Amino acid sequence: MTTAARATGYEPLNTTKPVAPSIWLIDGPHIRFMGLPFSTRATVVQLENGDLWVHSPTQLTDSLRAELDALGPVRHLIAPNQIHYAHIADWQAAWPDAQAWAAPGVTARAAKKGLTLQFDHDLGPKAEMPWADQIDQIIVEGSKIHREAVFFHRASDTLIITDLIESFETAKLPAWMRPLVWLAGIDDSDGKMPPDMKLSFRNKKLLADAVDQMVAWGPRRMILAHGRWYESGAVDELERAFRKLMRHRRWGAVMDKIEKDRKQD
Repeated sequence: MTTAARATGYEPLNTTKPVAPSIWLIDGPHIRFMGLPFSTRATVVQLENGDLWVHSPTQLTDSLRAELDALGPVRHLIAPNQIHYAHIADWQAAWPDAQAWAAPGVTARAAKKGLTLQFDHDLGPKAEMPWADQIDQIIVEGSKIHREAVFFHRASDTLIITDLIESFETAKLPAWMRPLVWLAGIDDSDGKMPPDMKLSFRNKKLLADAVDQMVAWGPRRMILAHGRWYESGAVDELERAFRKLMRHRRWGAVMDKIEKDRKQD
């Protein structure tokens, strides 16, 4: 296991950080994506039986492994979308009894990159049996390229997403990267879906359906894989980040209500 860490501004890295009872995050070193240094973040949930559920595993170090072993057995490894699988194999080697779960497209994408990854299960649109009634789950549809599994940990009121919102704190970025993030509209002042991903969602209704479900869960917190995460006000942040998408749906609902009320008069 490598122990080298690349600074991201979210130090200390490669260590568990408590979010609420039974949930932690891990800030990992940056990873290069499209030539840019992206900060990384995993989320760890302890299920009611003590098993650990790990979303988007980051770089694994000896000290991090020891911390996790002290919390409980790592049993579930989650690859939530087709660009979040880089460290799955290392975690599988460390915990061979863990079950690996893949969102749609992960295995095919890894194969295109020359990696043969073995997953035990595919993630579906409803919560899987090992965490049913503890962690809700959907697959965000509407894009032929990007299909992401989104989770809601009920006990802590925490929404766990990956790339649907990116919110980079520009003060933590290299100076040369800041204008690119501003132009993309994914800086912390107004974090949202990156523009290339947004263009891939041809079916806006399915995406809006997913956002409505996330809002309906009523999360307090929202953990993102890249940049700032939200310790409170998660519903407001969802509404803000997807305001252009949801504006037509919200307006349509208002007009439908007006028409319904008119017919009842």
